[in-house]
Amino acid sequence: MAALGYEFLRQSLALSAFIPDRPALLKPVTRIEQTDTFLAIPKHVAPATDDPIVHVLFALKHEGTNLQILAEALPKINPASLIAELRRAPTGNYTRTACYLWEQFTGKQLTDLPEIAGPTVEVFDSARYITGAARRNMRWRVAFNGLGSIHYCPTVKRTPVLQGAIKSDVLGRANAFIGGLGKGMMDRALAWAYLHETESSFAIEHETPSENKSRMFVTLLHQAHHHRLLSEDYLVELQNSILTNPYDRATGFRTQQNWLSGSMRGAAGVTYLPPPPEMVPDLMQELIDFANHAPRHIDPVVAASITSFGFVFIHPFMDGNGRLSRFLFHHALCQSGQLEKGILLPVSVAMKRNEEDYLSVLQQYSQQARDRWTVRWIDGDQYDTRLTGDPGMYCYWDATRCVEFGYRMAEQALEVELRDETIFLARYDKIVKAVEERFDVRGSDLATLVLCCLDNNDTLSIRRREQFDGRTPEGIFNFIEQCARETRPQQENTVAGSVGDPSEPPVPDRGPSLGR
Repeated sequence: MAALGYEFLRQSLALSAFIPDRPALLKPVTRIEQTDTFLAIPKHVAPATDDPIVHVLFALKHEGTNLQILAEALPKINPASLIAELRRAPTGNYTRTACYLWEQFTGKQLTDLPEIAGPTVEVFDSARYITGAARRNMRWRVAFNGLGSIHYCPTVKRTPVLQGAIKSDVLGRANAFIGGLGKGMMDRALAWAYLHETESSFAIEHETPSENKSRMFVTLLHQAHHHRLLSEDYLVELQNSILTNPYDRATGFRTQQNWLSGSMRGAAGVTYLPPPPEMVPDLMQELIDFANHAPRHIDPVVAASITSFGFVFIHPFMDGNGRLSRFLFHHALCQSGQLEKGILLPVSVAMKRNEEDYLSVLQQYSQQARDRWTVRWIDGDQYDTRLTGDPGMYCYWDATRCVEFGYRMAEQALEVELRDETIFLARYDKIVKAVEERFDVRGSDLATLVLCCLDNNDTLSIRRREQFDGRTPEGIFNFIEQCARETRPQQENTVAGSVGDPSEPPVPDRGPSLGR
C-alpha cells in the first residue's frame, strides 16, 4: 500500500507535519475514490517516480493545498527539479504554484527561468476551500487567496455541512428572532444571555465566578459591540479585566513557555504545548490582522471560529486564554456588522452543554502538536521542554472541524438556548398573571414557586409545598401546577419554527434561567 502525494512527502522527507486526514494511497481501483480515511488512487494516475517534486504537483492537483506539509517539504526540494518542471510546462498551474510557494517558504528566488505564462492561478481552489481576498504575485501569475497571509494561514474545507450552515444565515435569523420579541422580552432574554454566557464560559474552565467577576465579564461581553480594533495593548487590557489576582495579570504577550496539564503526573500529564514564546509576537500579529479584517470580508462565523480557536492554540497569556478566546468569538460576530447592537448568541452556554465535543475539536489539533515536543519533568511544576517538530504546525492548521463546531454552537445558541429562554419567560409571565388574578400572594413567594414549578417539570415538590404552606393561600400550589401544564408548549411545534410567538415552540429540559 504505497503512499502518494502529501503522505509520500511526509514519509520520504521525514517531515514532522501532521498526517493528512485522507492520505493518498495506491489502490487497485479504476478511478480516484475518496473514502472516510484515505484517497484511493489507481496506478495509471499515480506518480511514476519517487521524485518529490512530482509528488508535490500530484498533491496540489488531487489533494488540494496543504501548507503545513508544503512549508516543510518545499525547502528540502532541489530547486533544479522545480526549474526542470517549469521548463517542461511553463504555463502549468501547479508548477507555478509550487515555484511561488518555494520562494515564499525559502526566502530565495529561482533563477534562469523560462518566460512565465498562463492565466492567474489561485493557491486555494475556491470550490474546495473557503477563501479570502486574492493577493496577486505578478512574477508567477499566482494569487494567494488563503484565510490569512502566507505566514499564517488556517484552511477551511467546503464540506457539505459548512455549505449548508453558511446558507442558513444564523446571524440574520438571530436579528429577526430577537427583534420580533418586543422590547420587554428582548431586554430580559438578552440579560439572561449575557449572564449565562458569563457563567458558562467560567464553567468550561471549571470555575464559578464571584459576583464581581461575573459583572466584569458581562461588561467585557458588551465591549464586543464596540468598534475597537484588536491590538496587543487591547488584549492585555481585556485579560486584565477578567482576572482579579494582580499576579495573573499580563503586561504583554507571554515571554515564557506555558502548557496545559491533565490528570496524570509528570511529563505524561502535559497535554498541550503552545508555540515557544519567541514565536508568539509574530503569530499574534498575524491573528490580530486576520481578526480585524476577516469578519467583514468572509463569513462571520468562519472568521469567529478561526479567531477563537487560533487564540487558544497560540495561548498568548499565562492565564485567561480560554475565556478571552470565547470573547473573541463574539467580537468577530459583532465586528462583522451583521448582528444588531446588543444582540449576543450565548455560544458558551451551548459549548458547556457540548463540552465533550468542544474538547474533541481542541484535541484533534492539540494532541498532534503535543507529539512534536519532548517534555522532561524536573521537579514540582518545572519541566524541560523542547520543540522537535516544525514550527509551521502553528502557522498552518486545518480549521474545518473548528468552524463546523462554531456553526453548531451558534445554531444551538439561537435555536435552543435563546428560544428556550424566551419560551420560559413567556410561560412564567402567563402563570404569574393567572395566579395574581385569583390569589393575593407576596410577589417574591410567587416568583419562587413558579420558577421551582417550571424547573421541576411543572410540579411543585413536597418539600417546596411544606416550605410555603401556611404563608400562601390555600389551593395555590395545585393552581400553579395546572397553569404550568396549560402553558406547556405543544410537542408538534418545532424549535426551528416561526419567531412570532415565543410561547409556541417546545421547551426541552433546560438549565438555569433568568431570575434563578
